Amino acid sequence: MTIRDDLPVDEVMRSWPATIKTFLDFRMHCCGCPIAAFHSMTDACREHGVDRAAFRAALEATIAG
Repeated sequence: MTIRDDLPVDEVMRSWPATIKTFLDFRMHCCGCPIAAFHSMTDACREHGVDRAAFRAALEATIAG
């Protein structure tokens, strides 16, 4: 599986647990949020006012190790 902007936030964190820190670094408190199963990464970035491209780059760097 590759990371995509349309993936639900919960799926991203479950597939790549190291990304939880990235969410927290961007002040996105999606861990444990009941909406995380329904919000895509795009939705979450919009709701939290986070630059989607910068966030995705950080996630990819985290996944790459």
